[in-house]
Amino acid sequence: MHNEALKEVFKDLHATITKDVNPDTVIDVLLSKKIVSDDDYYDLRHTDGSRNRCRDLLALLYRSSHPQTFIHLREALREEYSWIVEKIDEQLPSATAQLQQQLYLGHFIDGNFLLI
Repeated sequence: MHNEALKEVFKDLHATITKDVNPDTVIDVLLSKKIVSDDDYYDLRHTDGSRNRCRDLLALLYRSSHPQTFIHLREALREEYSWIVEKIDEQLPSATAQLQQQLYLGHFIDGNFLLI
């Protein structure tokens, strides 16, 4: 499972996730995996409202440079939100294909050849 492909799927499902997910447990898991820093954890815990906290969490994660951010996020959702994980997994093959095409075209345009 590729982190960048998952990131694109999470962006596609952003509205659903912010509407339906209470991020408190997810934030706790991501802190333990060192995806969320202590300072970010503190800020998120003091954001009013579940929906706003979820939006802030996703905004933070979209900017993350950790190579497994969205892999860990998907796993953190599995227990309480298995139906969202199913939606993610349904979209993953097409997101992976699109990402591979973008990478190939991007490198081809630059004159580089990329084997995928």
